[in-house]
Amino acid sequence: MTKFDLSQIKPIPGFDSLKWKREVQAEIYEETKHMTPEEQRKYLRQMLEHDERWREAYAKADAIPQSKSEPQTR
Repeated sequence: MTKFDLSQIKPIPGFDSLKWKREVQAEIYEETKHMTPEEQRKYLRQMLEHDERWREAYAKADAIPQSKSEPQTR
């Protein structure tokens, strides 16, 4: 994602993104705190595979041409 991409994102009125992030992090932590690192990786992979929003985000990211100066994140 480039600075230009970020400048195109419009804020959602009333949505507290930091609160949401903290809630999701706490939920994931509670679900994974007793897992081994391998179990955590499997859990996250499964979460990403089954969440429609992530599939859409990855599809969109794959459709965006990468500049030569930007490193691939995946």
